[in-house]
Amino acid sequence: MSIDYSARRARIALALGLTDEILIVGAGQPLPKPEISDALLPFIAHQEYYYLTGLAEAFGGVIAYDPRDGRWTSFVPEVTELDRVWEGREQLPGELLGEFPAWLAARTDRRIALLGAPVPGVSPEAALTDRVRAAYRHARRPKEPGEIDLMRRCAAAAAAGYAALAPLLKPGVSERRLQIELEAEFFRQGAQATGYDSIVGVAARSAVFHGAPSPDRVAREGDFILIDAGPQLDRYVIDVTRTYVAGTPSAFQRDLYQVVLNAELRAIARCRPGAEWKDIHFGAAVDLIGGLVAMGVMKGDAQSLVERDAHTLFYPHGIGHMLGLGVRDASGLEPGRAKDPRPCLANLRQDLILRPGYIVTIEPGLYFIPALLNDPARREKFRDAVNWPLAEKHLGLGGVRLEDNILVTAGAPENLTAAIPKGL
Repeated sequence: MSIDYSARRARIALALGLTDEILIVGAGQPLPKPEISDALLPFIAHQEYYYLTGLAEAFGGVIAYDPRDGRWTSFVPEVTELDRVWEGREQLPGELLGEFPAWLAARTDRRIALLGAPVPGVSPEAALTDRVRAAYRHARRPKEPGEIDLMRRCAAAAAAGYAALAPLLKPGVSERRLQIELEAEFFRQGAQATGYDSIVGVAARSAVFHGAPSPDRVAREGDFILIDAGPQLDRYVIDVTRTYVAGTPSAFQRDLYQVVLNAELRAIARCRPGAEWKDIHFGAAVDLIGGLVAMGVMKGDAQSLVERDAHTLFYPHGIGHMLGLGVRDASGLEPGRAKDPRPCLANLRQDLILRPGYIVTIEPGLYFIPALLNDPARREKFRDAVNWPLAEKHLGLGGVRLEDNILVTAGAPENLTAAIPKGL
């Protein structure tokens, strides 16, 4: 990946607006495996540290910034002979970590903001840290050209993985088989890992948002198959969802899929500079509920139903989130905003104004979830909003979600995952 970390740090320092306060960012400590004390769990440097350094294996590493001289100093662990022999590790560039206490002691009169993982001996100021973290997160939101290029490569690996599934999407395939073939192709295309735990669900499990695939669940004729998975390259990830049917879809399934697809396409088109994320979310909700009204599942005016929060019966999550250096990269609030307390927005991952360079997921969905639709309180509250006999008929159906990764540009949005076909 072509990233100029020196230029990145200079840009971040300017965005943070520090004058005399020092900034310390920790990579985190490795954790031993519980059953093997001399072996470690895979180490993942804290995202806030990795963004500034690109150092993936800096166990206990620290990068510090002093605005008095405008210098960033990276402190890295000293590689021992054992490290070289057993793990093949090489010495990372930077000052040795043992020199950090002296650096800190020379600044004992200074206020400290601490990002990343906790650092031994560092006592940060909470309010300052919160302010700096918010500014740092906001400064990371627009993606640099090198990041966008990496995301395009990652999207190409994702497209190859989903293409490998085409001959398998039929009755008799297990969730695990789909996972294996999908992830194997990710790796063949250069992925270093999956971006997150792959989600594969057949039938009713297609309505389980974080459902782990099982070798024992096998698709039957007419079952929905929902797959939410993506590869990872240099910590950058693609997060994409497609929904299929094993065999021949019913008319109801076709209609439900088309409602979600139409809502997704309209939401993608709204991803332009200046757009409010909540407006995109609620616009998708109105589109989804309007579709359910047309299908006879819900009753009434779509806008009014959304204003009553009735959409949360079938669309209980948000429209999407930021994406890049990990899932939900730099999601959150626009500077100066507080979290909207409305219950219907509890699962909305961000409240932002879109800007060029942002990469976001757009992922509307409609689901028949027994835990929601069988809840007595919801039944009472929305007794006149739902065709309950029809909803009950489809309680085992599962659901449909479609998710693409969208780059906000100065003009029309660019769908980075458009090469992954959509269709039952």
